Amino acid sequence: MGRTLRMLRWHYVGRLALASAVFLVASAAWTQATDEQTLIAALSLVSAMVVTALGLWWTFVERRAPSTTFLYAQLSYDVLLVTAVVHITHDPPLLSPYAPLYVLLIAVAALLLPIRGGLLVGALASVLYLGDVVFVAARDSGTPVEVVPAALQVVLFILVAVVTALLGDRLRRTNMALGEAESELRQLRVDLGDMLAAIDTGMLTVDGMGRLAHMNDAARVLTGLNESMVGMPALALLDRAAPGLGAVVRRTAARREPQRRIELKVPHPEGERILGLRTTVVVRSGLPWVTVVLQDITEVKQLEELLRRAERLQAVAELGASLAHEIRNPLASIRSAVEQLAGDQLGSHDRAVLGRLIMAESQRLTRLLSDFMEFSRVELRRWALLDLDTLVRGAIELVQQHPDRTPGILVEYGGDAAAIRVHGDQDLLHRAIFNLVLNAVQHSGPDGHVQVVVERVAAADLPAGVEIEQPVRLRVRDSGPGVREEDVAHIFDPFYSTRAGGTGLGLALVHRAVEAHHGAILVESHHGPGACFALYLPSHFAQEAEIGIPA
Repeated sequence: MGRTLRMLRWHYVGRLALASAVFLVASAAWTQATDEQTLIAALSLVSAMVVTALGLWWTFVERRAPSTTFLYAQLSYDVLLVTAVVHITHDPPLLSPYAPLYVLLIAVAALLLPIRGGLLVGALASVLYLGDVVFVAARDSGTPVEVVPAALQVVLFILVAVVTALLGDRLRRTNMALGEAESELRQLRVDLGDMLAAIDTGMLTVDGMGRLAHMNDAARVLTGLNESMVGMPALALLDRAAPGLGAVVRRTAARREPQRRIELKVPHPEGERILGLRTTVVVRSGLPWVTVVLQDITEVKQLEELLRRAERLQAVAELGASLAHEIRNPLASIRSAVEQLAGDQLGSHDRAVLGRLIMAESQRLTRLLSDFMEFSRVELRRWALLDLDTLVRGAIELVQQHPDRTPGILVEYGGDAAAIRVHGDQDLLHRAIFNLVLNAVQHSGPDGHVQVVVERVAAADLPAGVEIEQPVRLRVRDSGPGVREEDVAHIFDPFYSTRAGGTGLGLALVHRAVEAHHGAILVESHHGPGACFALYLPSHFAQEAEIGIPA
């Protein structure tokens, strides 16, 4: 309707301009104009003013929608007006120079009326024009009849009517479809706004210029920001509201990659709160727009801590029971041997056998307690930036000197660890890598082969359930019998060993150390021959250029 009113407004202006121009020309040349021409010019101006006034009153004063009948009436009058102008400017044997006004009128009718309306206006204009030509020829019988040029113009009017009617109909349908889409989009925005306002998850968006573009009610509650800050530079505001939040947005924009599982501690009058963050990024016109999803996970973290405490207590109980069971067997053997040595019935050979048994079981106890103490000391003490290549080479060199490695076992190291840095505890990571490689050596056989490879991997190539930022993978593959299907679920459990004489604490230590570094270790392939363990750690990159969003 708005488009129709705008067209009518300009149509009224054009009508009055045409009638006024004809009247002024007739008045200026009244000495040369006939009485008929002067009368028609005057009547055209008066009637145009009356019809236009009625149209303005109906559409803009009464604010009534222009119906199809109203439009037919207005356009029919305009056809009569143009015919009057053509009539008084017709100078045989030449046709009127104002005949092309019909073409403009037909085009307007095609835009304002349905397809048949444009055709009807075109037909009316053709009939009136051709009739006026015949009338003038009959009146001035002494002049040649101009039927052929007039007929050509009528054909032109008809063609214009058909083409503009088709185009107008298509344009009208397109506008209707766009109107429906705009209405649906407006309703979708309202519904989406209501949903965002109703959920307790905070959402805020920072545009490509670093300004706060949007935030819902939950985000205002969680960050303490208010609606008046929308449109302002956001990064400093976000860092003040939640220390580190602005840096997360900047890092997301710089890398143009979403960030997941980020936790921030935020001061609060009722105590420190913990916010869980996830970010997404959309590039618009070459600039990254970052959306942050925030949740208050304070209570969830408290419940997780209580659960971890309960799990630790249960693990301590189970570990104590397992340790007691592992110690009881060697102690029973030692006690039995000592009781037999205390008697007088044994010969020197038997005494020597019992002595070796006591020494072997004592060494087993020593090794068990040593491994258990090492397992129990898994904790991060000195967090530093470490060179992964140095760690891996040092661990492999130590394994090469271990008594469990026979001279026929080949340990091969490859990959691209030279340019990789990781954050962590050097001693703890060294022990984890050492135990992982040593485990491969112990299961490879006398002439086995162990392959150690370090490489960067894409986040999309991580195993299901593993989320690590900028991951690096340490893969250790051996030529041993592999890991049986039934052993996979327990391979990292304390005191679970598939090797004769093993304590079952080596891989358990590796698992604890990797988890302490926010990494993951998996049995990548457990269908023999050979086993393959994949250790994933978050790597450290040099400081990246902060691009896209200014401070």
